[in-house]
Amino acid sequence: MDFDRQTKDRAFAFLRGVGIAMIIFVFLGPILWIFLTAFKPLSAVYTMSLWFEPTLDNFRQIFDKPFYLGQKLWNSIVISAFTVAIGVPTALAAAYSFSRFPMKYKKSLFFGVLATQFIPPMVVVLPFFLMFRTLGLLDTWTGMIWINLSIVLPFAIWMLKGFIDTIPIEMEEAAMIDGASRLRVVWDIVLPVCVPGLFVAGIFCFIFSWNDFLYALILTKKEAVTLPVTLNAFYTEEGDRWELMAATGTFILLPMFAISFFIQRHFVQGATQGSDR
Repeated sequence: MDFDRQTKDRAFAFLRGVGIAMIIFVFLGPILWIFLTAFKPLSAVYTMSLWFEPTLDNFRQIFDKPFYLGQKLWNSIVISAFTVAIGVPTALAAAYSFSRFPMKYKKSLFFGVLATQFIPPMVVVLPFFLMFRTLGLLDTWTGMIWINLSIVLPFAIWMLKGFIDTIPIEMEEAAMIDGASRLRVVWDIVLPVCVPGLFVAGIFCFIFSWNDFLYALILTKKEAVTLPVTLNAFYTEEGDRWELMAATGTFILLPMFAISFFIQRHFVQGATQGSDR
């Protein structure tokens, strides 16, 4: 019996290991291939060999004429940074209002905010295009920040409201009786509890802005073009420049890996706590 039990345990452990290896391969295989292709010379791009002489020429080409990746990289950094800097405080203020202040049709209004998350992007991109053309916001940082905020704020508000709802309102009332202002209450009581939620909201705002392709493709042309849209530039007369796409893709992926490595603890805590509300 003990022998059969040990055999079953070993078989289960083996199958579990195989399953984990397959999952890792499916998810990390394409990413690894992008990194490898980014350093491949043109002669090795269409081969399956893992052994090649690495080169940095691909990175030099994407920063040189006619691609000028440096400007696109700066556009992505600025748009993403401002989306986070504006979106997180705005979401916190809105979430606190929904959680603490009485208002008519609060539930309906909150549901309406969340319902915007279910609207397909293709439905709203044309109205945004017409509005931005009228306002002179096409191909501008301001326009891209605006549309990113309209997409990320509903999720951030929902997430942060879940954290604020966990704070006993009696704590805030006691602080205000002692003379604390509403702003001081938010700073000393609400913010410390919401730190994991703020991390999650900030990560979401950044990731969406950094990876956005559809809105940037339609609403930008030259001055505010971002990194994902730049991938279209590598369909040249010489054919598809996969090595240049991979080099650009490396710059797109690196911030995601940095974020997941440095703040994964806050992300897990924020996602689980906020989703329970």
